[in-house]
Amino acid sequence: MMAADSLNHRRTRIGRGGVVPVAFWIVGMYLATALAAGISLDGRTATGLATLVFVVGGMPHGAYDIALLTRATRLRHGWLWLAVAGYVGIAIGMAVLWVVVPAGGLILFLMVAAIHFGEDWTMLDEPLLKMAAGTAIIAAAAIGHPAQVAALFVTMASGPGGAVIARAAIAVAPVALLVTSVGIWVAWREGAREWAAATAVAIVALILLPPVAGFALFFVFLHSPRHLSEARALLDDMPRAKWLTTGAAMSALAIGGWWLFAWRIEALPADMTAQAFQLLAAVALPHLLLSRWLERRLAPAVSGPGNEFCVRGTDP
Repeated sequence: MMAADSLNHRRTRIGRGGVVPVAFWIVGMYLATALAAGISLDGRTATGLATLVFVVGGMPHGAYDIALLTRATRLRHGWLWLAVAGYVGIAIGMAVLWVVVPAGGLILFLMVAAIHFGEDWTMLDEPLLKMAAGTAIIAAAAIGHPAQVAALFVTMASGPGGAVIARAAIAVAPVALLVTSVGIWVAWREGAREWAAATAVAIVALILLPPVAGFALFFVFLHSPRHLSEARALLDDMPRAKWLTTGAAMSALAIGGWWLFAWRIEALPADMTAQAFQLLAAVALPHLLLSRWLERRLAPAVSGPGNEFCVRGTDP
């Protein structure tokens, strides 16, 4: 009886674990096999394919922000459109930053990414562990492939400032990875063992695989599904056809909007991968700001000793 109670105590409460789809393990095994077989994963074609995967596969996880905003508020029609305009305005502001101060855009993007990736660790209560875990995603690629990451950062920052930022990422990598290892151990101890194992695999993949391939594995098959599953739970009454249409339409609008913005702007890099990350940054900033606000309004909650899953309602 005592052993059973101990086991139940070790289990992660509902809403505190992590979503790890089977596709993550399948794609991870495929990439590991390709790496072991000596198949190039950093050539022009492979990099372009990985870029396409992380843009098309990762963009939908933020496509339901407006639908969640509608669900979380009782704003009148005009005020809702004003909120949407603010969301789009922040994205446009981030896009303009890539033209005016690209090095500043890169720094802001990396900070936003570290914070946002750290939000995946709902099973951790210590903010330092969360921030380190988010930073480790960037740091792992930087320490594993310093030259490639530096080249990408230089292209994104439109100058040598990108190399300085890459060196800073390498400098913080040992600390970030060490603290993250503690976070992985805590998550494992608390019962989120599949999430802890998957994150450890993702970090190793970011160190060993080419940066874009490693990022695509993490972003599309580990980070994105978690947010999609949360959005689906909160929008459970949305018909499946509407759910799929919304994801595809909003993703297409974001990609198309960036293409219209970047068209004929010579200050932006010609490299497709660099622009893909800049697009990601443009949508990541409003997504982060909104998601942190929505977390207080529509976050999954644990109710009672039975660990039932419920969704907090909104105040009148």
